[in-house]
Amino acid sequence: MAHAIRFEKTGGPEVLAWQEVAVGKPGHGQVRLRHNAVGLNYIDTYQRSGLYSLPLPSGLGSEAAGVVEEVGPGVTGLNPGDRVAYAGGPIGAYADERVVPADRLVPVPAGITDQQAAAMMLKGMTAWYLVRRTHPVKPGETILIHAAAGGVGLIVCQWAKHLGATVIGTVGDEQKAALVKKHGCDHPIVYRREDFVARVGEITQGKKLPVVYDSVGKDTFYKSLDCLAPLGLMVSFGQSSGAIGPVDIGILSGKGSLFLTRPTLVNYTATRDDLLTASRELFDVVQSGAVKIAINQTYPLREAARAHHDLEGRKTTGQTVLTI
Repeated sequence: MAHAIRFEKTGGPEVLAWQEVAVGKPGHGQVRLRHNAVGLNYIDTYQRSGLYSLPLPSGLGSEAAGVVEEVGPGVTGLNPGDRVAYAGGPIGAYADERVVPADRLVPVPAGITDQQAAAMMLKGMTAWYLVRRTHPVKPGETILIHAAAGGVGLIVCQWAKHLGATVIGTVGDEQKAALVKKHGCDHPIVYRREDFVARVGEITQGKKLPVVYDSVGKDTFYKSLDCLAPLGLMVSFGQSSGAIGPVDIGILSGKGSLFLTRPTLVNYTATRDDLLTASRELFDVVQSGAVKIAINQTYPLREAARAHHDLEGRKTTGQTVLTI
């Protein structure tokens, strides 16, 4: 019998339960997958807590890698035994088996392990749209990434450095500062003891930045705007410290005709072509060695509650994978 992590009410990690589930045959345009590894992402905690609403009871998780077990009618280009991965699509990746839409699956190259694929799909393709699409990073630019020691942050640091940028990153302690320094961050800022706005001013000699990538939200939003040069872009792509709340857009003109965007991976990979482009460029940059995927924590899938507790307690760095 297949198993999955499910929850019947929103709340803390303790609401997550390991349950037996029925997995039917794949319908038209679907395949049945056997997962080998599942990615853990901060958005999972938003959905579990109720910050992002899901119909209940519900499964959880949007990223995994595994093997095709059975192909439904109308599916071409996929066969039993193929290694695939996905990010996005229907919630429910915290499972050892499931049925998924075939058009959201991407082939995993031979040089990429299942754990790497599960760890990098959502966070890696998020990093892809941040540095390649939302604000294409150019050689010689200086950029700021908050939560630089997190899953997306470590990839952005490496990828932006590979593209020729000078990278500034905020972190919570000296250990994380040392970690990001090893992964392409030129100027780690420990935000608990340094004013990151002042440090950005020092590093850029008062010129400030063309872009800030901010997944922290409430605690950093307004100070991030102060780091931007005129016509700069504020990329708010998460809210780990809480919702930002209503924003008076007049502040953008007062601080230099700034731009503000709230992007999501769903929109940047909505078409099959965009999804394949994102995954191909991600796999290429990893296989080249320019970006290394650091799987710093693994937990058995049935212990997802412990993984959530550690993630929210800022006890994790880099990528975390739930293993089957």
